[in-house]
Amino acid sequence: MSAWRIVPLSVVPTLCEPITDWLWRAFGCDQSREFFASIIQSSLNGKDLPVTFVALDGDQPVGTVGVWRCDLISRQDLFPWLAALYITPARRGTGLSDQLQRHVIAWCQARGYPELYLYATCSGYYERFGWHYIGDALDYPDKVVRLYHRQLC
Repeated sequence: MSAWRIVPLSVVPTLCEPITDWLWRAFGCDQSREFFASIIQSSLNGKDLPVTFVALDGDQPVGTVGVWRCDLISRQDLFPWLAALYITPARRGTGLSDQLQRHVIAWCQARGYPELYLYATCSGYYERFGWHYIGDALDYPDKVVRLYHRQLC
């Protein structure tokens, strides 16, 4: 049993800026910080999606993950998406990624979503957690990425 607590970002809104910076540095580029800030702010609007979860060790954030309506513009036919999974370097390899994924799966199941998707640029990682590779797709503008699916019910 870990000491991590996983909570919606709305419970700890003071962490919006550091979470935005994590996502921007891990997944963005110089021009996209405002894009990630917009998603983080949208997750505070009280709607079902998007939602951002934060893993805390005491009061310290150690990881985050989101559930988004669309994470890959070329595949808007798929919904919802596990998105923006990030673990701080010191917590990688500790099982936190698995816990955050399981948290998202349980959250989606509780809301009746029958399936969940994600995309990644790597292979061999998400398969270890029960995700099924379903083919390739394009991230904007022309980057080939791997699509994954998880049946929830």
